[in-house]
Amino acid sequence: MMHKRVLVAALVLGLAGPALAQQPSPVGIWRTFDDHTGLERSLVRISDTAEGLAARVVSTVDPKEGEHVCDKCTDDRRDQPIIGLEFMRGMKPDGEEWNGGRVLDPETGSVYRCEMHLEDGGRKLVLRGYIGISLLGRSQTWLRGG
Repeated sequence: MMHKRVLVAALVLGLAGPALAQQPSPVGIWRTFDDHTGLERSLVRISDTAEGLAARVVSTVDPKEGEHVCDKCTDDRRDQPIIGLEFMRGMKPDGEEWNGGRVLDPETGSVYRCEMHLEDGGRKLVLRGYIGISLLGRSQTWLRGG
C-alpha cells in the first residue's frame, strides 16, 4: 500500500512538474544595441522593485557616452548621469509578457509606454516602446549576459 502511494505521488509530481515550472524572468544583466548601427551599446540591469521591474544602465561601450547626463529629461531623472540611470520603470507581468511600465529615451528625454517579452528560452528580450498603441512604436532586442 505504501509503495502504491509513493508511486502515485511520484507520477503526480512528475506530471505537474512542467506545469509548475516558472517562466524565465527578465531580471538580470542585458546587452543593448544601437538602433542604427546594430553595435553593442551598453549593459543594463533589470531588477524587481516594489513598483515592478525597473532597468538601469550599468555601463556603456563608449566611455564618453557614460559621462553624459540626462539633460533632456523632464522628471526626477533630469541631470542624472547615464551610468546608473533608471530608464525603465513599473513593468508588471501579464501572462508571458510584461507591460504597464514606461521607458525613457535619454537622448530625447521622451518617455514612452512599453511592453516586453522573452524569446529563445529567455536569452533574448524584446522591448517595445510606443505612444498610444503598440503599433506606433519601435522595438529593440537585447541579449542576456555581460
